Amino acid sequence: MIKPVRIVVRPAYRVEWDDAMALAWRTFMQFEAKDYTPEGVESFQDFITDTVLYRMFLLGAYQLFGAYDNGIMVGMISLRNETHISLLFVDKKYHKMGIGRMLIDYVSDYVRSEEGHSRITVNAAPYAVGFYHHVGFADTGMEQTREGVRYTPMERNIKA
Repeated sequence: MIKPVRIVVRPAYRVEWDDAMALAWRTFMQFEAKDYTPEGVESFQDFITDTVLYRMFLLGAYQLFGAYDNGIMVGMISLRNETHISLLFVDKKYHKMGIGRMLIDYVSDYVRSEEGHSRITVNAAPYAVGFYHHVGFADTGMEQTREGVRYTPMERNIKA
């Protein structure tokens, strides 16, 4: 297991988009694809390769943040609609090191201070439900499936 020297979480730069989506795809295939139908895997791939999503990022309507170990992206999280976690992935070599929690805490602080909101939401993949419970999210509904993608809607209160 690699021990990170120092993890820094910050907004991702434009040139880091492809690295972030590659990290999301690689990690999705390692841990989550087995829980999805072929339609769900294709839906996920279509989402992370959507040029409209990339344009939204460039315009500031879709936020992307990264966790970096010595300048290398080892985790990523994105927000849509100011308060909804759209993607959260941490490289396999960096699992169980608190990076997912760091990303959640960073985004929670961002949403509270920059956007003025008191909660964040996520549609948690089956693989990630336990993690989200561990970092303070509660289910807001039963597991659902849309376009082959399975998820449980959840939210976390982030009041100061």
